[in-house]
Amino acid sequence: MITASYHNHTTWSDGASTLAEMIDAARRAGLKELGISDHFALAPDNRRFTWALAPELLDAYVSQIQQAIAATKDLKIRMGLEVDYFPETMDLIRQRLAPYPFDYLIGSVHFVDDFVIDLNAQPWEGISQDDRNRMWLGYWQRLRAAAESRFFDIAGHFDLPKKFKYFPSADLTGHALGALDAIAAADMAIEINCSGWDKPVAEAYPTPFYLQEAHRRKIPLVINSDAHSASDVTRNFERARRLAVDAGYTELAGFERRKRFAYPL
Repeated sequence: MITASYHNHTTWSDGASTLAEMIDAARRAGLKELGISDHFALAPDNRRFTWALAPELLDAYVSQIQQAIAATKDLKIRMGLEVDYFPETMDLIRQRLAPYPFDYLIGSVHFVDDFVIDLNAQPWEGISQDDRNRMWLGYWQRLRAAAESRFFDIAGHFDLPKKFKYFPSADLTGHALGALDAIAAADMAIEINCSGWDKPVAEAYPTPFYLQEAHRRKIPLVINSDAHSASDVTRNFERARRLAVDAGYTELAGFERRKRFAYPL
């Protein structure tokens, strides 16, 4: 049974619902744990993103979640972040996040250099197939490097570039499997990200083949909604449970203070 949802965004980043509204939704859904993982991004050129938590608000973000943890007795609140991987700022990210008692950190790749992978379809529409191949390759390379940083607990939406149904014409399977190897070597978990079913690609991240390969490598699994509103806290969870069982999984991973534990699926 899926009793936790860890990939959730609030109005601290690009979510439409407040922390209190997300907690109420999780309670109504019968969850035992709710993780909050708003976007955190430190770009190498100091760009600010409207969809990410402003770095100067990190203290306030942590404080509000800690207050919710103390005040909520019928539901475990887990404190996390979805952290954008930029190789140039990893040292700074480590420094900025070190003082805080996070339960988990999701490592995600949304950019290959200046190319935005998932904001909308326009960047993909405006490039050649060769360039699409290069973006896919760059994505796999960055995802592997993110795992090799040994900084993250969960790999976010593993094959995200498929969101708008633009696929590589070259066979990059080996690079994708290399990213899975790095995730396994780093002792990270991977998520079934249920939001993919509601995107143009109309399937979860990752595709069943990569989920099966993750299981073969004994990579722990988390099932996440990637909710940006209270109504989506447990979206598509039953579909994800069936996908996980079909891939061979019998348990899911949870996190507390960066320590992983398992519970039955």
